[in-house]
Amino acid sequence: MAKVTVAAKGAGLPIAALTEHKALVDIAGIKLDGSGPRMNILVTAASGGVGHYAVQLAKLGNAHVTGTCGARNIEFVKDLGADEVLDYKTPEAATLKSPSGQKYDVVVHCARDIPWSTFEPNLSDTGKVIDLTPGPSSMCTYVWKKLTFSKKQLLPLILIPKEDKELKLLVKLVKEGKLKTMFDSKHPLSKAQDAWAKSLDGHATGKIIVEI
Repeated sequence: MAKVTVAAKGAGLPIAALTEHKALVDIAGIKLDGSGPRMNILVTAASGGVGHYAVQLAKLGNAHVTGTCGARNIEFVKDLGADEVLDYKTPEAATLKSPSGQKYDVVVHCARDIPWSTFEPNLSDTGKVIDLTPGPSSMCTYVWKKLTFSKKQLLPLILIPKEDKELKLLVKLVKEGKLKTMFDSKHPLSKAQDAWAKSLDGHATGKIIVEI
């Protein structure tokens, strides 16, 4: 992991962490003080710049968390607090089935190219998939589920407004050591293209920082 400044540690909060706060608190309904009902939550791409926040926030909400990642990041995701970790490249994990056999109440989908047909059999009766990378297929599924009054839902999350109240809460969690920003690498502004290429590659562990 790259060494970073205090300022860099807050760089992921306004977008990545706030996105996960919106998904888990506002949509999924978890309580960050752990007082809400215990949920079973799946986080795809759990080692990434967005997913690693989802694991931590879900655990603060007293959820049972399953995360997906590549083999090299399994221990990293476990260290974030995940109860179960799936190596997405294995045939068993491709089904997204929880090793404990539990159905997911919520899926925080931070990856790409996983069809609804893979999620649906793993959801509880009222389970929902919160899609942070929605494409045309996701939007069609969202509309169809609404029109058919399905209890299982796919919910695209597209625009995240910057809310001062939520940001202050996230900063407080960071200061208290309850939420950590993990970093894959840092790049000078002159190498911003390298950072962008690494981001597009989709295999970063934590956040990628461009220094200005």
